Amino acid sequence: MNIQQKYKLPLVVSLLLLPPFSHANPVACFNTNAGQFCIELFESHTPITTANFLNYINNDAYTNGIFHRSVPGFVIQGGGYKITDSASGKILSAVNTFPPVTNEFKISNTRGTVAMAKIGGNPNSATSQWFVNLADNSGPPSQLDTQNGGFTVFGRIIFDGMNTIDAIEDLPVSNINLGSSRSPAPIIGSDGSAITVENLVTINQVTVTSVVGIFSQDVLSFAVDIGTGSTLEVNLRLVESSPSLIFELDPASVGTLTNRPSNIATFSSSNGLLQIPSVMISATTIVNNITMQLIDNETYRFQLISYD
Repeated sequence: MNIQQKYKLPLVVSLLLLPPFSHANPVACFNTNAGQFCIELFESHTPITTANFLNYINNDAYTNGIFHRSVPGFVIQGGGYKITDSASGKILSAVNTFPPVTNEFKISNTRGTVAMAKIGGNPNSATSQWFVNLADNSGPPSQLDTQNGGFTVFGRIIFDGMNTIDAIEDLPVSNINLGSSRSPAPIIGSDGSAITVENLVTINQVTVTSVVGIFSQDVLSFAVDIGTGSTLEVNLRLVESSPSLIFELDPASVGTLTNRPSNIATFSSSNGLLQIPSVMISATTIVNNITMQLIDNETYRFQLISYD
């Protein structure tokens, strides 16, 4: 049985399940005074929302931004306010927003996913504000998958970034003045009696990286051309690490992409070689020119052969 035949069942499964976390997308890494975290942006599933988020990043809207809302066990939220200079010193200012974007709810609001905030009763009102789900908020009591048209998940925290997010969640919370309202913000280095901008959780820098694959939590995700004229998105799970690195295809992860990425992995059914131009394995490390050999035609196991 060749790989084109082998993929027929997984493709049917994928079209029914529409799995969200299967193909590498742009990665935005945030350096904060509470630690670093990276977000894989689901460009192939939420192109409008992802473009909107990148637009804010490219315009430095999130640099010197703060997390202005923390609700432990629910969400931490940012993107609405940033620290700016004024004649009287550093102050909080609202982020200048672009026109709101169309809601693209497709992916469930589970722990570690990143979604857009919006105005109640208006599904198409998201602008600059976003939040990280600290728990599975898809169903009761939060119902983020069903209320207000569903909250658009456009990314997920990858690598060890949830350690930083959880550390922010554990910080004490104090109500800060946002001008027309007050908000429970996470606070660093203060007992809450006197809050200054230095006590806020601040984003110092945001960098965006584009790669073909992402290896996070023992799963390698990427888009691949298998020579059929279709582009697939797949997950390979690390199943053996000694003496060789062995990965196995997760059939439920296989899906089709409408638009072919400009940079993509390739698989040759004639020699069983899988070649991935680049894989991000941590916030600071990318490996290039990965070659894997198909070693089991039934389970679709691949052995890592080489990389740069």
